[in-house]
Amino acid sequence: MNPSLNSNLPKLPLAAMAALVLVSLVSVSAVRLSGLSAVQQADAATVRTLSLRFQDHDDGSIAVLDAASGAVLDTVAPGTNGFLRSTMRGLVRERKRQGLGPETPFQLLGRADGRLTLQDPGTGRRIDLESFGPSNSAVFARLMQPHTQNQAGVRHEQPR
Repeated sequence: MNPSLNSNLPKLPLAAMAALVLVSLVSVSAVRLSGLSAVQQADAATVRTLSLRFQDHDDGSIAVLDAASGAVLDTVAPGTNGFLRSTMRGLVRERKRQGLGPETPFQLLGRADGRLTLQDPGTGRRIDLESFGPSNSAVFARLMQPHTQNQAGVRHEQPR
């Protein structure tokens, strides 16, 4: 070889890059051969479905209604419960983008494994609520619990 063709490239960075490429190839091969997959597991059976409507009030509160009976399940006070507000805002925005109105209720699905899924039958969007952690999922889980209302519309949990 011609000595003038010898490069002054540092050997350590080149070896590190080659090692990185090799480790990446070995890792991808190991994952592919082991059968691990990014495919989502099948949903557990649905044990309860609750059809919900959400009504905005002038004072900034949101009434959560059972779409079947019209009963108020909960009232979200103004400026509280950011997770519920942002989740529903995103679903409603998608409905508006597709030219859909509020006619079709949202569905909250309780699964046999305890997980919750919020679905919009109008747009086909779904949100697996456990993905956002237990405290955020609990916001919707409490809507699935048996409840009664007094005449003032205040929600009370039934004793278990």
